[in-house]
Amino acid sequence: MSFYFLFFKRNKSKSDLFLGLLLMSLSVRIGKSVFYNFNHDLSKTYLQIGLSACFLIGPLLYFYVRSILQNLNYSFAKYSLISLIIAISVLGFLFSYEENPAIWRGIIYYVINFQWLVFIVLSIYEARDIFRKLVISRNQISYHETWILSVICGVFAIWLSYSLAKYTSYISGALTFSFSFYISFLLLYYVKNKTLIPAINKEKYIHKIDEKLVKEIQEKIDLIFETRKIYTNPDLTLSILAKELNIRPQLLSQFINDNLNKSFTQFINEYRIDEAKRLLKENTQFKIDAVGFESGFNSSSTFYSSFKKMTGTTPSNYQKQ
Repeated sequence: MSFYFLFFKRNKSKSDLFLGLLLMSLSVRIGKSVFYNFNHDLSKTYLQIGLSACFLIGPLLYFYVRSILQNLNYSFAKYSLISLIIAISVLGFLFSYEENPAIWRGIIYYVINFQWLVFIVLSIYEARDIFRKLVISRNQISYHETWILSVICGVFAIWLSYSLAKYTSYISGALTFSFSFYISFLLLYYVKNKTLIPAINKEKYIHKIDEKLVKEIQEKIDLIFETRKIYTNPDLTLSILAKELNIRPQLLSQFINDNLNKSFTQFINEYRIDEAKRLLKENTQFKIDAVGFESGFNSSSTFYSSFKKMTGTTPSNYQKQ
């Protein structure tokens, strides 16, 4: 439980926290399978912990996908996970594996698999636009989208291998986990090296944006940045921001490059630095690194270098002044 709360500290990217918890739950489940395959006299307590971890895999996958796609209420997700962990703990206390092995191998096992599958389906539904782009539209997908699909497909493959374990082998889940892990990194390697074309094609800007449209885009940005401070999301990309503004990514890119004479990174970091300056003035109890993470930077080094580049001084000196 304490490890769970550690993951929810605000100095980390929230989507990364869900991914870390998901991998941790999968690792517990896989570890239990490997040990049990070579030692059938394994402690019943360890078997119970391994199966209990499966209750978290589905929800964590779903929350991770929604957090990446910017559709998640983080407070709801946090308290849902806390409630689920408490429920699992109470279940394990009332019906321990040691005293009720038949229940765990029977109804609890089937409930786990069913719940796991339901959340996989929900995750696929959340990422339906990416699947549609890949399968129906035949558009090539970006690095970001490839990672989402690989996580969903990897978790589904692990679920399938465990569901069919009685027809194959109990160790198949662990083998599937390893296979999915390496395939995911191979896919990301090829995408990063431009084997796949990025989702946002680089276009030459032939026509200037109409002044009226320029004003509308700026007003939309001002509104969403002021009311939601979306720039504090460390995973914010041009595509995500364009979706929030309900405009084409190419149009937003042209607006930032031609009308503001900035890159997207520079544009976003200026807002983040302004937020950091505000926090340094108003919240002197914050540690400098925490200010950077709260402002939307995903690393301390990036925060320090960007702050000094834009202000000519370090965050600590700025706070003292």
